Amino acid sequence: MSAGHAPAQASAAASGPVAGIARRYAGALFDLALEAGAIEATEKDLKTLRAAIDAGADFRSFLKSPVYGAEDQMRAITAIADKAALSSLTKNFLSLVAKNRRLFALEQMTAAFFAILAEHRGEMSAEATSATPLNDEQVKRLRTEIETIVGKAINLTTRVDPDLLGGLVVKVGSTMVDSSLKTKLNRLKSVMKEA
Repeated sequence: MSAGHAPAQASAAASGPVAGIARRYAGALFDLALEAGAIEATEKDLKTLRAAIDAGADFRSFLKSPVYGAEDQMRAITAIADKAALSSLTKNFLSLVAKNRRLFALEQMTAAFFAILAEHRGEMSAEATSATPLNDEQVKRLRTEIETIVGKAINLTTRVDPDLLGGLVVKVGSTMVDSSLKTKLNRLKSVMKEA
């Protein structure tokens, strides 16, 4: 598989300039991991990284802030990668992302990588976002339910968004299924404004 094909594989991800950057970097990382026989290790690293992004508002702010220079970003992301015991391939990737001042797209890069990986495995990628962490049993039941609906294996990633007031937002490929209270309240506000 060549890097030229990777962006097309992640086409289910959102569109726009950040999504384009994310797909290019994720495609390159996927190709390197495939070549090195390190797909599973890289997947594990990116799940760890995604959990850190989801868990820390300060970390998310740091990634998106233009205030920090490339050197500061490289030092910080290297320290985080070392603490999380990420593989050398992932560490090198993160250093390159920081050096090129692309950390603002890191969250989208992980999502694009999982989409490419799912397609490579003949699976569909799905992401579930909840207000509180899902336990293993809930994740297993959700995966089974989604697989029943779409009729194929699912590569499910989960994340926590404390801003959700309740419910669950599930994205399967490019389709969003939203049962969150926040969305329902936003719809209600719109209806109230129109009245």
